[in-house]
Amino acid sequence: MARRDRAASTRRAFARLGGALHASPALSAPTAVKAPAGAPPGPPPISPPLGSLFDTAPEAWVALCWAADLDRLARLALDFSPRVSLEADAVLLEVRGSFRLFGGPQALCAQLLARCRAAGVEPRWALAPTPLAALALARAGQGVAVLARDRLVGALASLPLAVLRWSDDTIARLASSGVRTVGAALRLPRAGFARRFGPDALADLDRLVGLAPEPRPAFVPRERFRVRHEPSFELAAQPAVLREIAPLLDALESFLRARGCGIDLLMLRLAVREPPYTSVTLRLAAAEWLATRFAALLALHLARTALPAPVVRIGLRSGALRAVTSGSAALWRPGEHGGGLGRESPALIERLRARLGSEAVYGLCLVPRHRPEVAWRVAEPALPGASRTAAASGVPGQARASDPADLPASGTRRPLWLLREPEPLPWPYEALQRLEGPERIETGWWDGADVARDYYIAREPSGAEVWVYRERLPPHGWWLHGVFG
Repeated sequence: MARRDRAASTRRAFARLGGALHASPALSAPTAVKAPAGAPPGPPPISPPLGSLFDTAPEAWVALCWAADLDRLARLALDFSPRVSLEADAVLLEVRGSFRLFGGPQALCAQLLARCRAAGVEPRWALAPTPLAALALARAGQGVAVLARDRLVGALASLPLAVLRWSDDTIARLASSGVRTVGAALRLPRAGFARRFGPDALADLDRLVGLAPEPRPAFVPRERFRVRHEPSFELAAQPAVLREIAPLLDALESFLRARGCGIDLLMLRLAVREPPYTSVTLRLAAAEWLATRFAALLALHLARTALPAPVVRIGLRSGALRAVTSGSAALWRPGEHGGGLGRESPALIERLRARLGSEAVYGLCLVPRHRPEVAWRVAEPALPGASRTAAASGVPGQARASDPADLPASGTRRPLWLLREPEPLPWPYEALQRLEGPERIETGWWDGADVARDYYIAREPSGAEVWVYRERLPPHGWWLHGVFG
């Protein structure tokens, strides 16, 4: 093809592309959009975003500038994007991946601002390809959506330098040189600008227009539920307290469902006019999220609690969030053909603790020690099949394994019933039939509780298998320490 023909073909292609650009409303300059007849009064509609077929940005950030309660605004923003970040005066959220879910950038911005208005918040906002650009446009009150990087500099050019939150000295020095807008700062020579105003200011300009990345710390919503409620009248009886707690438990269930988690600790505080306050701590054997379960267990606890005076304030606070694993019911009943206990076991533990007290229902855990006296500890009840090792139980004062020589040898038998304290052998040793042993346990010299024993498994005269030992040091006494099942 001749050079003249190629030039003519290129001109025709750009002419068609130019017509498409002028015909597409989504890529044109912002225009006023009329509200439908009879629409309620409110903020003006969102103008079409500034886009381009040449340079569509991979990210789109929305900045919401507000004076206070940014945590509340950030939690609202999480309904539109998982990438939410906090600034000193604004909330930033990346929404490029949410366009298809909300019907495009214009519809997303309209719904986001509608949610803000419904929550009583009227933020200044902007959408831009970089977080710093969105923040600068929002601080200036532009209320514009820019989708393309080749349109970004034009949108930022007229903004004052104050939107970048540089120091007063830097802004004053730039103003003395005739540089008062972002566009003028972008036109300065890079090397001279960095030399006079520092590399940090130049890095800000690069992040502003997308020449440098800007990693943002993610906003993490609070991980615990806490609420205080003052009833309209004093509560003198437990049924009245339960009625006032019910809406708080519903709010707790919504909080947990939104995060897909449960809790295994719930604390209720009932305040009266004068101390002492009444506190109820609900410890659950498994992570729970249903308000009905919380209400039933709290009712059992309150039935055992005497209120010292009428309640004037209620406080509810949860423990840390726990993962909840959902599963279907077993085909077989518990105990049949390997059928598991499912949720019946933790529910039973919780009801027993609510009726009898937390100190009356506990579990046992193994401690990796060779000495029988310190090989177990009292622990929180665990689910069937869960590990009850000392490291996982978290019971205060537990010993930990410190030396491999202190661990029991693999394959050794241990009795199911261990005496709290060894007792002198009630039969003559000659009357016992020795089955296994000796197993020598000689350890503990480093902590002052050293033992030196030879253990035997034997059968006593009535036929039961027992665990006995002989002291290796004088007077070489014989002792009964356990009974096998």
